[in-house]
Amino acid sequence: MRIPGSLIFLMIVAAGALVLGPVVAWLGLDPLPGDVSVNWANHKLFLPFTQSLIASTVLGLLFLWARK
Repeated sequence: MRIPGSLIFLMIVAAGALVLGPVVAWLGLDPLPGDVSVNWANHKLFLPFTQSLIASTVLGLLFLWARK
């Protein structure tokens, strides 16, 4: 039985989020410059643009390294 590549990709992304989430919280990197946080009334909106760029770059480099 062969596992589709997209399923492997999603499992790696989910595992990375589970591992990196507590690490970012422990390091206290929340929020980074470039992240958007808006508070109004009883609502809060947080858009982690910088964290997303960093995570995307790290995962891209990891996949590039794993491919070789």
